[in-house]
Amino acid sequence: MTSEEERRRQHRHRHKQRVVRGIPDELVNDFDAAAHAVGSDRSSVTRRLWEWYARRPGAELPERPEAPQAESDNHLK
Repeated sequence: MTSEEERRRQHRHRHKQRVVRGIPDELVNDFDAAAHAVGSDRSSVTRRLWEWYARRPGAELPERPEAPQAESDNHLK
């Protein structure tokens, strides 16, 4: 049987958690869907945005998914 401390160690995150407050659930869901649409995830996209914003050498903006057709049509008007 494992001790309480060993059990806690097994369930710790590998990386320090960062919290971004005040983001509505709808935006989180849309962001997750957009990241998934380009074969990525929220953490990877966020990390790349932070690297680009901080002007890290070689950093590039992450790929964005194509806009839905209705949204594309609205920009043409």
